[in-house]
Amino acid sequence: MRLVRAVCLALLASLSFAAQAKMVQRPVEWTLDGTHFKSVLVYDDASHAKRPGLVMVPNWYGINDTAIKKAEMIAGKDYVILLTDMYGENVRPEPGHADQAKAATGPLYKDRALMRKRIDEALAQLKAQAANAPIDTSKLAAIGFCFGGTAVLDLARSGADIAAIVSFHGGLTTDDPALAKNIKARVLVMNGADDKGTMPDADKFMDEMRGSSADWQFVVLGNAVHCFTETEENSPGCKYDARAAARSYRLMHDWLHAAFNGVP
Repeated sequence: MRLVRAVCLALLASLSFAAQAKMVQRPVEWTLDGTHFKSVLVYDDASHAKRPGLVMVPNWYGINDTAIKKAEMIAGKDYVILLTDMYGENVRPEPGHADQAKAATGPLYKDRALMRKRIDEALAQLKAQAANAPIDTSKLAAIGFCFGGTAVLDLARSGADIAAIVSFHGGLTTDDPALAKNIKARVLVMNGADDKGTMPDADKFMDEMRGSSADWQFVVLGNAVHCFTETEENSPGCKYDARAAARSYRLMHDWLHAAFNGVP
């Protein structure tokens, strides 16, 4: 009887802890060159065990509820994610307003040195969160979607000392192909075969990677167009694809696991 009671109490205690555990959304703010940025740190606080840290750059609409939900889904119990503001606190494109998003990304596409500076700072801010969040600073990477894919590729080109970069349907262009020689991270790039916005640049991108010593992989997902991980997109050239999304996430997890653990 005592044993049954002890087991019941232990079960109730574990259920109580599980009920209290939640996905943390903590603001992370910094100022760079006079611009104030507001990002969000996302992780599951059910465990205090240290886990890899990821810089995540969302699509060109930036930080919004959809981006936070995606960060929570990816973080799960596996990662601590810094969902990164690349524009500054006063620039928040409204979802569905492509003109606003284009205006927000324009200055960064025109000044890639500025893009690299901002994404480099985001990585530094992620590292700084290890004092208050369960981040294993020996296991850092970056992931990005659409515009965010471009941003994390520029993080790799800046020579960031991290394990891996993963780009989902991201832009492939660069202002300086020679920067690829700086890449230290393992680079995984995934684009839809029918993505008319990015695939025309695929050959130049692969030539760029061939000029580096990086461990890289370029994956073309058949029948997918741009935005294949973006659940809210449903236009002919920018459309969510559940199959391509699921495959790309599996590839991401495998890529990150191998990079973090030194697996060939």
